[in-house]
Amino acid sequence: MLTHELKIRVRYGETDQMGYVYYGNYAQFFEMGRAEWLRNINASYKTLEDTGIMLPVLNLNVNYLKPAKYDDLLTLKTTLKKIPSVKIEFGFEIFNKKNELLTTGYTSLVFIDIKKNKPIRCPDYLLKKITPLFL
Repeated sequence: MLTHELKIRVRYGETDQMGYVYYGNYAQFFEMGRAEWLRNINASYKTLEDTGIMLPVLNLNVNYLKPAKYDDLLTLKTTLKKIPSVKIEFGFEIFNKKNELLTTGYTSLVFIDIKKNKPIRCPDYLLKKITPLFL
């Protein structure tokens, strides 16, 4: 399973004066998608942090194709792009209830040793969960 789907209901506080999802909220949606993607393979940010690893974002790209609106039920598709090394890369697609593609995005994150504050390779236990997904 390289792709995970998450349903998101747009809340009033996530919109701007026009009733559209405020552009900055897409970064939070993508974070929700990454967290649930990891949880779906029985991993988590918490487990990484508990083992001394953090995952700061290196790159965030968002392409706004059509607006999402207040009370829309969105489907966020999160896809792992390739087997991670020092970086882990995700692609995102957001669809509305009519299955119209509204937004695409990409994030790359780096595995960092919390104590040394230095990049490290993806931990073996995570690679063991991810690698079979590409076979």
